[in-house]
Amino acid sequence: MKKLMYSAFALLLFVSVSACRETQADKTEDAMEDVGDDIQDAADDAGDAIEDAADDAGDAIEDGTDEMTDDNM
Repeated sequence: MKKLMYSAFALLLFVSVSACRETQADKTEDAMEDVGDDIQDAADDAGDAIEDAADDAGDAIEDGTDEMTDDNM
């Protein structure tokens, strides 16, 4: 009877430890989500940089046009 109880406790301990362990699929899913977030952040940064460059180019064109207009007057 003592062996049966020890076996049952050992089995319960094993099940409780292995049931709470993170699986490889969980780790892979977490890594994929992290990569997706990193890609989204990089795309947002690139979009912001392009928008800033376009604004700067537009301002430069506007300034150049203003200078040309002022020179012709």
